[in-house]
Amino acid sequence: MPEMTPSPASAEAGALFARFVELIARLRAPGGCPWDREQTHESVKPMTIEEAYEVAHAIDERDDDELEGELGDLLLQVVFHASIAEERKAFGLREVIERVSAKMVRRHPHVYGGDDASPAGEVLRNWEAIKAAEREAKGKDDESMLDSVHGGLPAVMEAFQMTTKVSRVGFDWKTADGALAKLDEEALELREAIRAGTDARAVAEEIGDLLFVAVNVARLAGVDPESALKAANRKFRRRFRHVEERLRADGRRPADSTLEEMDRLWDEAKRRESPASPSGS
Repeated sequence: MPEMTPSPASAEAGALFARFVELIARLRAPGGCPWDREQTHESVKPMTIEEAYEVAHAIDERDDDELEGELGDLLLQVVFHASIAEERKAFGLREVIERVSAKMVRRHPHVYGGDDASPAGEVLRNWEAIKAAEREAKGKDDESMLDSVHGGLPAVMEAFQMTTKVSRVGFDWKTADGALAKLDEEALELREAIRAGTDARAVAEEIGDLLFVAVNVARLAGVDPESALKAANRKFRRRFRHVEERLRADGRRPADSTLEEMDRLWDEAKRRESPASPSGS
């Protein structure tokens, strides 16, 4: 690994990180916190997932103060898991850092090796080639390049990651227009399946195809589909809350009103939002 002289800021951060690691070790040590000492990888796993989503939410909200705090919470998860692993004599934080550092150096020969700097697209193609070489070196050259996309990811994220990967080797629509044409085709097939009264499994398959292509339309348009859907969810919450509040002012609930009335209040909520806002559509 190339030797690098740390900047004053990174040296200070390194010292703070070392103290943080010791702090977590103290919580897990005899005489530490009873709750922390009882935790395992399995019991902490849901919190790790939750913290990652909270980081994503802070980014979506463009809230730097919240992001600062959530990144700290996510860092805690990494250190905590490494501490548990070290107690099991499986590996420690040092091995975690060494492994990811070696990987980043290996996969960036244009920065740390003799290769010339390349455009971003070429860098990504080289990244996949390096990963393929790594699989071959481990005797796993018969594995798919998609095996690195975990099947436990949320469906939208999994579809985005898989198609991002294959796009790096040229398996992709040339433009978002091509994906949009495919989206129209899938919508037609879904409409026909529903109209024909086919079994629920066939309809579900067509819906899956439609959603899969929609993810690709977003990707080719340079949009993160997970963030886009989250934004749409927030918009729906906000507008329906307006419907509820307007009805509540009249002493009623949505169940006491008609669809036409709720639609009218929904349109009112839309008009209240700035047309210039990304959520004003």
